[in-house]
Amino acid sequence: MPEAKKRADMKERQTAKIMELGQALAAEGFLNLDDQARALGLCRSTTWNILKGNHKNSGLSATIINRVLKSPQLPPRVRATVLKYIEEKAAGLYGHTKKQQRAFAARVSIADVAHPRTKPNGAHQA
Repeated sequence: MPEAKKRADMKERQTAKIMELGQALAAEGFLNLDDQARALGLCRSTTWNILKGNHKNSGLSATIINRVLKSPQLPPRVRATVLKYIEEKAAGLYGHTKKQQRAFAARVSIADVAHPRTKPNGAHQA
């Protein structure tokens, strides 16, 4: 597969994963922009740009992801989608270089974000 085609496929995969955030929000009952922005812990314009696919070519930044993960209204399904996005982006599935992957992983503070449905040691509650 030509390199340009491979890169385009990776960027398309990234866009599809980001669009899953909107689908997960809708599935949880967050249908309008105000509710979606509140659930994500972002302003309306940032939420709009993300959900409409107008995000940067590099995808969601670690800063945005950290803000989303800190949102107390973030539904579990949306949290799972964000965590999967982090995993895939850090693994290089979206065409980023090793240096970009390391920098991204270093800036995402998953360990510092309290998950409302976990015990302090990180084990899920029954």
